[in-house]
Amino acid sequence: QLQLVESGGGLVQPGGSLRLSCAASGFTWDYLSIGWFRQAPGKEREGVSCISSSGSSTDYADSVKGRFTISRDNAKNTVYLQMNSLKPEDTAVYYCAADPDTRPLRQVMCSIEGSWYNYWGQGTQVTVSP
Repeated sequence: QLQLVESGGGLVQPGGSLRLSCAASGFTWDYLSIGWFRQAPGKEREGVSCISSSGSSTDYADSVKGRFTISRDNAKNTVYLQMNSLKPEDTAVYYCAADPDTRPLRQVMCSIEGSWYNYWGQGTQVTVSP
């Protein structure tokens, strides 16, 4: 039973920072690529960032490049999304998702397309406001 638990959301002022965590269990960590997605009220889900299972590949949406950084801590089975220089338009529910694919090519790639992912967490609210 693959489980994903997000944490770290909250209220922050514009220009501030938050670090989101996505903790995974129930599957071999070495084969999990992880994506971060967000959805604001009235808007479509947006891919934010991803990291391959090997950690060798990452990707970011243009809207967050230079501000967000994804990383993984293999000892804790956790992926982090460090969010700096936050803007009001970053306000959304943030979800992490897992792609438990054992194929070799998948170990060195990831995707910010939601259709790639089989498992999703419950989300954590991020609000950027004065």
